[in-house]
Amino acid sequence: MSDKAEQNPYTIRPTNADPAEPVAELSDVEAALAQRWPENKLEPSLDRIAALMDILGSPQRSYPSIHITGTNGKTSTARMVEQLLNSFELRTGRYTSPHVESVTERISLDGTPISAEQFVETYRDIEPYLRMVDEQQPVALSFFEVLTAMAYAAFADAPVDVAVVEVGMGGSWDATNVIDADVAVIAPISLDHTDKLGNTTGEIAVEKSGIMKPGAIAVVAQQQLDAAQTILKRAVEVDATVAREGMEFGVRHREVAIGGQLLTLRGLGGEDYEDIFLPLHGEHQAQNAALALAAVEAFFGVGGARGGKLDIDKVRQAFSGVSSPGRLEVVRRSPTILLDAAHNPAGAEATVAAINESFGFTKLVGVIATSGDKDVSGLLSAFEPLLAEVVITQNSTHRRMPVDQLAATAVEIFGEDRVQVELRLDEAIDAAVTLAEEDGDLGGCGVLVTGSVITVGEARLLLGRK
Repeated sequence: MSDKAEQNPYTIRPTNADPAEPVAELSDVEAALAQRWPENKLEPSLDRIAALMDILGSPQRSYPSIHITGTNGKTSTARMVEQLLNSFELRTGRYTSPHVESVTERISLDGTPISAEQFVETYRDIEPYLRMVDEQQPVALSFFEVLTAMAYAAFADAPVDVAVVEVGMGGSWDATNVIDADVAVIAPISLDHTDKLGNTTGEIAVEKSGIMKPGAIAVVAQQQLDAAQTILKRAVEVDATVAREGMEFGVRHREVAIGGQLLTLRGLGGEDYEDIFLPLHGEHQAQNAALALAAVEAFFGVGGARGGKLDIDKVRQAFSGVSSPGRLEVVRRSPTILLDAAHNPAGAEATVAAINESFGFTKLVGVIATSGDKDVSGLLSAFEPLLAEVVITQNSTHRRMPVDQLAATAVEIFGEDRVQVELRLDEAIDAAVTLAEEDGDLGGCGVLVTGSVITVGEARLLLGRK
């Protein structure tokens, strides 16, 4: 064993065990994590995660980072930032949530989720220290806090050149906020988790702008007025430099292309990046691309008073290889089946606009299953003009909205004749395909599975998508 491994408790140590053994152990680790507070149960504090990081030797301080918050678009933006950094031959660690199919997806190295073996070993390495912190704190470490510690430990062990970290919820007291990021990215803020973050976008922005650290560069998407004012106030308080979409950077031009869209993006130095192919649909993804590009420019110190731009060929290569599973993802044809993780009204509105722009459906049927703590009425209302009919169902988690409750809300918005109910997701997808095909136009009919990341992940598995 190396000296480094002996000194650093967060180092992943080699094992001589059967390679299949950690895969089998993954379910045991997931069961142990599931016994902790879930992600929707919070005690706003950084005390627990800070104590754990101290015991582990502060692995999160061994690499620079880009920290991303906002309401919608965080994961897609993180994946774009990662692709851009990889194109410049930097080794990256990416931490995102929630996962679509496997918990290992949350921790990625160079764009690839860590293996089940790495995940298990990382957990086993920090497990003794979890118990120490649990015993010292009035509230035990949560599921999300432990995963965050695992990500920071795995990144330090790799080691990575830069970490791309997505906030779980909020910002100020989110467990990820024990990093001091060089670049803070704030994606569009809308109403979500209002019971925990605030009832207005301005109130929510107070929490989200908390990821801005003294002297950092804040790359900010277009915001509602009250959110923008709050963010700028925070920037003044911590002496952060702010780059705003529509002012210092943005989307110059976009047009729909086969399989995505063709973009011209303006960078922080005022120069254009032309002929950028992005294989994702919708204006919101173009804006995410502009946000990601500006974040990477800021990280490299390009643009602004210094001027200049990144290598255009590497930028084009990076964006052309971007993927975002579960975000307007086509998983079947004839009829087309789309998966989209929209789970709040703002996300649904962006999805509707993207589908209307990029797909020529003559009939689209929705399969909808949501979590119980969302603005379901607002979500369904946003989808109502788009969907001819909906099949209401539920996913398998404890956070799901009961199907009868969701169906009652759907009937109020769509009318009884446009709503069908199926208890199981697989049966709901089959029913939606049947409804979509009733008009006989296979080329123009489709199915949209949406309502939550969990629903989309389970649909991906059912439909054999990897």
